[in-house]
Amino acid sequence: MARRLLRTFIRFLFWLLTDTNISGTENIPSTGACILTINHLGILDAPLVFILLERDDATGLVGLTHKKNPILRWLVNIMDGIWIDRENPDIHALKVARGYLKKGWILGIAPEGTRSDTHALIEGKSGVAFLADKLRTVIVPIGISGTEGGLKRMFTFQNPKFHVKIGEPYQLPPLDRKDRDASLQQNTDEMMCRIAALLPPKYRGVYTGHPRLKELIAG
Repeated sequence: MARRLLRTFIRFLFWLLTDTNISGTENIPSTGACILTINHLGILDAPLVFILLERDDATGLVGLTHKKNPILRWLVNIMDGIWIDRENPDIHALKVARGYLKKGWILGIAPEGTRSDTHALIEGKSGVAFLADKLRTVIVPIGISGTEGGLKRMFTFQNPKFHVKIGEPYQLPPLDRKDRDASLQQNTDEMMCRIAALLPPKYRGVYTGHPRLKELIAG
């Protein structure tokens, strides 16, 4: 009940204080395990993804640094969020995430591992691709634009424009056990390029010239 009330309240705030355009919500599965992969521009990205979901069996990975903020800590705990140390390999957090996926939950995560200071995609980390391979989980890419510095603009009544584009679900190919590192990198690039394809050009960052991105954009 608490998470439903919170979702309704956050949706109202976005409706009141922003001009938010969302497309592709039909691509989020109504049941079963799923990983939502997003780009990370700022503090509003996670709440934006949260209001997309009608399901209560959803959680996400949140940087441990945010635990110092009592309001954020309360919100994350209500949403059954998983605290992760982004500065070091956090095997415990990944095990917890895997447990939720095994139960059929939705897991939200930013493969970049941190917010981008350039407001464009930085290189993705391989942890999400590794997690998806272990469980053969469906992935749904989400591209978010306009949220950089958005919190200040919201509460100074500037009516900021946010865009959320949700792509089609897909699965990564199984890792090649003979060349695991190269296969893991290829799957990570695939995952990041699918996010990049949903973003305006200025947000595509290090993946701008990637051959796979060009294929995806060409259709």
